Amino acid sequence: MASKNISFDQIPSSIRKPGKYFEFNTKLAVRTLPNNKQRMLIVGQKLAAGTVAQKVATLIFSDKEAETYFGAGSMCHLMVRAAIKANAYLDLTVIALDDAGAGVAASGTVTFTGPATSAGALTLYIGNQKVVIAIAATDTATVIAAALVAQIAKQPDLPVTATSALGVVTLTAKNKGICGNNINLAYDLTGAAGVTAAIVAMANGATNPTLQDALTVAFAEKYDIVVTPYNNQTDLVTLRDHLNSVSGPLEQRPGVGCYGMNGALATATTLAGQVNGGRIINPYLRYTAATKRQSMPYEIACAMAAVMAFEEDPARPLNTLELKGLASADIADRLSRTEQETLFYNGVTPLEIGPGEKVQIVRAISTYIKDPQGIDDISLLDITTIRTLDYVRKACRERISLRFPREKLSSKTPPKVKSELLDVLYKLEDLEIVEEVIANKDGLIVERDLQDPNRLNAKIPADVVNGLHVFAGRIDLLL
Repeated sequence: MASKNISFDQIPSSIRKPGKYFEFNTKLAVRTLPNNKQRMLIVGQKLAAGTVAQKVATLIFSDKEAETYFGAGSMCHLMVRAAIKANAYLDLTVIALDDAGAGVAASGTVTFTGPATSAGALTLYIGNQKVVIAIAATDTATVIAAALVAQIAKQPDLPVTATSALGVVTLTAKNKGICGNNINLAYDLTGAAGVTAAIVAMANGATNPTLQDALTVAFAEKYDIVVTPYNNQTDLVTLRDHLNSVSGPLEQRPGVGCYGMNGALATATTLAGQVNGGRIINPYLRYTAATKRQSMPYEIACAMAAVMAFEEDPARPLNTLELKGLASADIADRLSRTEQETLFYNGVTPLEIGPGEKVQIVRAISTYIKDPQGIDDISLLDITTIRTLDYVRKACRERISLRFPREKLSSKTPPKVKSELLDVLYKLEDLEIVEEVIANKDGLIVERDLQDPNRLNAKIPADVVNGLHVFAGRIDLLL
């Protein structure tokens, strides 16, 4: 207090006993930018057999843990599996929900005719998994159906249970709700002359649990990426509003939401337009009945989110990154260039099949396409934009918090704060997070509030670095 330029936190100015007193000041120690480690949250449904209660945030490190905590073949179990396949080093939390009391489980059937007149095999595809049984000559439809049910019982990680009667196998989703309708059923029959199979698709699943119950639990925590299994307007608007709330200027916790789609293109674009959120991303991989092995929408979402979580540089594009573990689409189902362009203009992130039948990201965009007036708006087109802004805010906030935890507000304060903010921007520029800092330097303003004598205001220009998505060249022929 008695020094013009030096203040002490622990050494009183009133000391009279002789001595040499030193305190440690760590406020200037950190001169670098903060890390950007990503935390991922999965919201899904559990089974009664799961050992963890619903609406409890639970750290998960393995597929086996998820099986124990949420029940084998549960939505949460399969979502965790899809995420870990795509990124084995996730910082992953799951908040599970019980099935809704009024929920209805989806169901489908496989009807066999027989008997077989030669040996063969049946492969039944259930979503992204398969069940294989042998068929012996003379096996009746009833015997084949019973064998299929027995084999399904031996694979507890399947999303369905099975019963049989008179050659008809009834498959029932383990979790109640709409998501069960997305479990694709298909088959291959090799040999087994005299045998036929007819499938009735999974349907009639209804009534999801309330997504808000899980988001309420998550509100106080920081999750960079939130995955929902529900791809309907009501639940996605709930997620959008949650993310806007937690990431706003008062809460300041970054967050991006992810949901998946695998059906008709028009359905995907319509839903994205209804969501229209700069913090929501919709990876889309089209399957039709021609594709026998299909990843479910929530598996697509989890794989996408896991890959995003691995990329800690918020400005770096995700183009061409592989989503490991997802089923490839048949050639007839793959998106044309025109279809991809349509998706980009309608807030949907297309996935394509690259070399080696790998599912890859084309370009990661948000569902935000129009401003509140209904005017086309590209400001938050790429999901990297909002992730970059979140990181810039984090870097500025943490630097100011570290440097000025107990600062007085005088005429000397604004220049000091401005200097620190400028240093942060320069370091962000070095990492190619923002650019043109010198050109925008005059736009950095730090000033005292005109109404609150205890408040300091700042305007911070952030010219975020964009991704290199398009290169165009002209080749001139010279003869």
